[in-house]
Amino acid sequence: MIRKLTLAAGLALTGQAGLAACADQEGMCETASGGYHIELPQAENPPLVVFLHGWGGTATGTLKNRGMVDPLLARGYAVMAPEGSVRNDRQSWNFFPGWEGRDETAFLIEAVEDAADRFGIDADRVVLGGFSAGAFMVYYLACAAPDTFSAYVPVSGGFWRPDPESCDGPVRMFHTHGWTDNVVPLEGRLLGGGRFHQGDIFAGLEIWRIANGCADTKPSGFSTTGQFMRRYWSGCDDRSALEFALFPGGHSVPKGWADMMVDWYEGLPGG
Repeated sequence: MIRKLTLAAGLALTGQAGLAACADQEGMCETASGGYHIELPQAENPPLVVFLHGWGGTATGTLKNRGMVDPLLARGYAVMAPEGSVRNDRQSWNFFPGWEGRDETAFLIEAVEDAADRFGIDADRVVLGGFSAGAFMVYYLACAAPDTFSAYVPVSGGFWRPDPESCDGPVRMFHTHGWTDNVVPLEGRLLGGGRFHQGDIFAGLEIWRIANGCADTKPSGFSTTGQFMRRYWSGCDDRSALEFALFPGGHSVPKGWADMMVDWYEGLPGG
């Protein structure tokens, strides 16, 4: 499991800020199964946010979202942008059970191990996030192997129907979604002439409550952070966390998400 890796000493580059591509190197950091870009904060042994791009996106495109990347670097987090695998002539993620293609969980583990060896990131504090298709990948990886990363922070994505019958747990998850998202609507939608069906986000939250052993379906509390309306569930497994944040916009990684997510993560036991 990634959170149990033994870290290498890392490179002196760890103390430099915002190094793009493969830190100071030209091009992408290559691994056996793929590649990634990474930027490093002004901190040694930093925690890491791995963020997966959406359908048709790229790793470089992820790092161009400076409204997300810069706040993470300023909070002392390294930011990794892995490159998706090709599906139907576009880059995406092999997230749905039974699809043929790259073992994405193995690739992401491999990428984090590589970053730990090269740059000395803190492999005990790795958060997996993603947008849209990247968030679908986050959901399915967390369902099958929740211990792989220390927390999961999907934006604008969930399960596809048929929903998993169950997920392993516990899981620590902070899901963010736009109220007016019409690409991945809260209620789901049909795709490919009805061949695929994005699932209902609230049905997915029920699956996570069961995986976390929550005693009640009722939210335990509510709060607001800027534009975000938040709800959370307690009375669950002590090792779990589950929170849901809505914002008034559509299909995007919203302004303010990075700081809100880090505040949540750092408020968790061991975060």
